[in-house]
Amino acid sequence: MTDLYAVMGNPIHHSKSPAIHTQFAEQAKMDLVYSAMLVPLDGFDGAVKEFFKGHGKGLNITVPFKENAFNLADSLTPRAKTAQAVNTLKLLEDGSILGDNTDGAGLVRDLTVNNDVALSGKRVLVIGAGGAVRGVLQPLLNESPEEVIICNRTFAKAEVLASEFSQLGNIIAKEFSELSGEFDVIINGTSASLNGELPPVPESVIASHTSVYDMMYGKDPTAFLLWAQNLGAGKIVDGLGMLVEQAAVSFDLWRGVHPDSMSVLSHLKSQLK
Repeated sequence: MTDLYAVMGNPIHHSKSPAIHTQFAEQAKMDLVYSAMLVPLDGFDGAVKEFFKGHGKGLNITVPFKENAFNLADSLTPRAKTAQAVNTLKLLEDGSILGDNTDGAGLVRDLTVNNDVALSGKRVLVIGAGGAVRGVLQPLLNESPEEVIICNRTFAKAEVLASEFSQLGNIIAKEFSELSGEFDVIINGTSASLNGELPPVPESVIASHTSVYDMMYGKDPTAFLLWAQNLGAGKIVDGLGMLVEQAAVSFDLWRGVHPDSMSVLSHLKSQLK
């Protein structure tokens, strides 16, 4: 019987996950079907249980259900516990459900492997303090940067995150107005640039050696990436690679095979253009 996988979210029509995982399965010559499922805002738990009652083996979880998935899982990977959010569920042989968070691993791999951006010993600025940022901080700090500074419009939220992750590395919260000096890596974990908005980051943080990453992506560079490019940033990267890489980590968790993500990423980029 064909194994079933899916991504659950609301909205979900925009998801590229079915295309990504279908290509992964073709690479691995595996018989599986991956679909997108629109789930009512009040119906997540029921939808997950119903899915796994059938031939469902694994799920990706997107907005707004990552916290629901965290609470629903019977067991959690260490990175999911730290993130307090789950984007991947796996049905185990004993019938229980394992929750994982592959977002941070996807971000780090896209930066370090796909784009040759070093993190070890580097000065890193992270913008935002929501779930997207929480999910990537542990893998980011595992790369041993010199320091990670978090900025957020609501400073108290940045302070909370910095405090929670302080045991994993040198991480502090700062107001945007307190930022000084140039950064090696800047990561935008907010969705502001999708609306053409920019966080109030001083221009002085950008230098010719700065790599700027936006977790958002689109057909064209985001407003944040264009801003950084105009200021002379050495490299700008959008979040499409992170999407593909976190999916590859999920696929590996489910099937025990790490797919060739670069060929899939190239295909998606060509589709966007």
